[in-house]
Amino acid sequence: MKSLWSLLVMPVLLPVVAVAQAEPLTDVEVIVNKANLVAYYQGDDGKATVNMTITDSKGQERNREFTILRKDVAEGGDQNYFVYFLKPADVRKMGFMVHKHTGEGKDDDRWLYLPSLDLVRRIAASDKRTSFVGSDFLYEDVSGRALHEDAHELVQTTDTSYVIKNVPRKPEAVEFSYYTVTIDRKTFVPMKMEYYDTNGRLYRTIESTEVKEIQGFPTVTKSVVKNLNTGSTTVMEFSGVQYNTKVGDIFTERYLRRPPREAIR
Repeated sequence: MKSLWSLLVMPVLLPVVAVAQAEPLTDVEVIVNKANLVAYYQGDDGKATVNMTITDSKGQERNREFTILRKDVAEGGDQNYFVYFLKPADVRKMGFMVHKHTGEGKDDDRWLYLPSLDLVRRIAASDKRTSFVGSDFLYEDVSGRALHEDAHELVQTTDTSYVIKNVPRKPEAVEFSYYTVTIDRKTFVPMKMEYYDTNGRLYRTIESTEVKEIQGFPTVTKSVVKNLNTGSTTVMEFSGVQYNTKVGDIFTERYLRRPPREAIR
């Protein structure tokens, strides 16, 4: 199962259905699993155009535009993702693909296509927490951490939210000591994430700042990541969101080199 971290990073493909809760839940595993299932597995597939703006500490901006496609392999199980870059010129025609595996002990498979070299590069598991195309997002953000990699604790319940503390079971493998996720009680949408370093200092946040209803599903259409160490911010805005598009079997190395029509229109 995938992490709450990913639920917030690529929310546009992951619609949610409002579920009224008369009484708050108390079992943290039930909460995190509901959030995971509601966020990831509505519809058989999804598509969106993403505009990414990266702003450094001096206020200088860089922009990225890409199409992202998702297709479920199994309900509640494996999924595939395809990212095709449209702008600017230095990343145009670049492709990124993920085969997400939900089985315990199995890493996701990730590939990056570099058109200038006509090279498909496999992204190693050890590189998954490095910057995604120079942004404040990480490669792991696209496919996520497995739920079993963290120990979960329900630390607060309010009238509107659950707050979950997540501690890595293998702290030597990550740069954070723990992170918290604030989950909407009615929809189970992760609304805010806060990452803390080994000194217990907040250094990274991700927040859903805009939610719209699309095809009957509340959908996050704007997400903001802040790196408090560097002063950098990355904003992702989602448009042209569609669900159940009947996307074909495009998630292969062949299509990284020759993007499918679904990705470029």
